[in-house]
Amino acid sequence: MVVLRHEIGDVLRDVRQRQGRTLREVSHNARVSLGYLSEVERGQKEASSELLSSICSALDVPLSIMLREVSDRLAIAEGVAVPDTVPQEFAARYGRDLNEELSDELRKGLMSNAF
Repeated sequence: MVVLRHEIGDVLRDVRQRQGRTLREVSHNARVSLGYLSEVERGQKEASSELLSSICSALDVPLSIMLREVSDRLAIAEGVAVPDTVPQEFAARYGRDLNEELSDELRKGLMSNAF
């Protein structure tokens, strides 16, 4: 069984380590104790949405990008295919080209900051 707090912790740790940052630095910037951040990263504590937002801000990663990575990992663990684009019927339903909007955001560097 996949545990959401474990996946969230894994993603947060991966992002922090890719940035070459320490628990101490991120915990200070997020205004959370080092011990608590460590427990979140190890999947021992369920972080509130406010705390996740603060940690993501300290990592300079949009919360939505972090949650997207968690979602993709969960889908893989569940054996669900993860589309690499927005389905056209979804884009048509909402009356705009979401693929183009996402591409614009990616060009602005959201993903380069995340990982």
